[in-house]
Amino acid sequence: MKAYETVIGLEVHVELATKSKIFCSCTTLFGGDPNTHCCPVCTGMPGTLPVLNKQVVEYAIAAGLALNCSITRRCKFDRKNYFYPDLPKAYQISQLYLPICRDGGIEIETSAGKKTVRIHEIHMEEDAGKLIHDPWEDCTLVDYNRCGVPLIEIVSEPDMRSAEEVVAYLEKLRLILQYLGVSDCKMQEGSLRADINLSVREVGAIELGTRTEMKNMNSFKAIARAIEGERKRQIELLEYGKCVVQETRRWDDNKDTSFAMRSKEDAQDYRYFPEPDLLPIEISDEWLETIRSRQPELRDDKMLRYEKEFDIPSYDASIITGSKHLADLFEETVAICKKPKEVSNWLMVETMRLLKEQEMEAEDINFSPDHLAKLIEMVDQNKINRTVAKEVFEKIFKENIDPEEYVDKHGLGMVSDDGLLRSTIEKVIADNPQSVTDYKGGKSKAMGFLVGQTMKEMKGKADPGMVNQIVKELLDK
Repeated sequence: MKAYETVIGLEVHVELATKSKIFCSCTTLFGGDPNTHCCPVCTGMPGTLPVLNKQVVEYAIAAGLALNCSITRRCKFDRKNYFYPDLPKAYQISQLYLPICRDGGIEIETSAGKKTVRIHEIHMEEDAGKLIHDPWEDCTLVDYNRCGVPLIEIVSEPDMRSAEEVVAYLEKLRLILQYLGVSDCKMQEGSLRADINLSVREVGAIELGTRTEMKNMNSFKAIARAIEGERKRQIELLEYGKCVVQETRRWDDNKDTSFAMRSKEDAQDYRYFPEPDLLPIEISDEWLETIRSRQPELRDDKMLRYEKEFDIPSYDASIITGSKHLADLFEETVAICKKPKEVSNWLMVETMRLLKEQEMEAEDINFSPDHLAKLIEMVDQNKINRTVAKEVFEKIFKENIDPEEYVDKHGLGMVSDDGLLRSTIEKVIADNPQSVTDYKGGKSKAMGFLVGQTMKEMKGKADPGMVNQIVKELLDK
């Protein structure tokens, strides 16, 4: 069997986080009853005219700057004509000839090392509606709520060679866009969707093979499986002397296979022409510099700053900055309690444990930084010990309770009364003579057992340091 190389390029569709649609004032909120977030403009009724949402342009420019693109200072919209039930006006307003951003790239890192994936262009366009297939009624319904939601489409060059590289690219892209605030990138809601253009060729060949496209993939795991499945399919065709057909395919993740949908269209099939109802966009020096000055600190820079400014390990910094929400929570908590290492520890250990147990993403965390800061202060001031603190933190994580109120209400404050501790420890020692004998015989673990029994008697509320000190003192007498 010949050796083959996989060649992959992506078209990533990103719904922008504007409050209104790209050409009308309808809301962009996800969900809602079908066909309630639309109007004559976004459903293409005769006599209506589009009005461009300025924030869409600013978000597209911000994304372009972050992805190292050159900004097209005079860009325009074009009509992309096609007939499909989810596109009520039978054309989509997009950009073909003068996209707003071009010639960018981002660096990714995989097990094979670092590489740059080039970005061919970024263009603005409107989203289509959504088709809902009802197998019970044997019909297809159309929801036009999504029509006119603003998109940017980020088109890469065919620079990726494996599913690992594709996922690394998408993860890096998603983080950049989330840090910019231009999109929430919730794949489960369709805010970030990827079309995979894939071909194979013999190793060493210069010419690209015939590519296929798998559309609207919205899960990293499904994308990785689809790439592997399509790669194998194309290689099998070539090995049997058959040709790969240029077409659009649909990946069925449940069946772990893809199906042909239609022949792959080229630009001429869409009969593009300049959008007559929208003027070209002129991007001035002043406007561009204003947007550039608002660019936030992105993940790579933030990670380096955390290591230097907060003196936390690079691994911790990489995990915390791997989610914008988690990074914001970290910084806000540190600003309150001024204890970055403690905040990092609580996020890295207990928070990560609970996220895994609850099968949640970091973006789903809803406890306030004020409550975490209070908990850290209470431990630092010996108001509660760490065992109790973990119990309280779990309540904070799940219910966002105020830790001070919870500790007071449930009587979980730390007991530091020397007399009470001594009497409790004396009782524990009297009840466990064998442990005393073991300790005297050189078995140091026996002392740990007595400390544990004391903490159990005190229902975990004793000061562990005082307990250890008193137990040792009484045993050494």
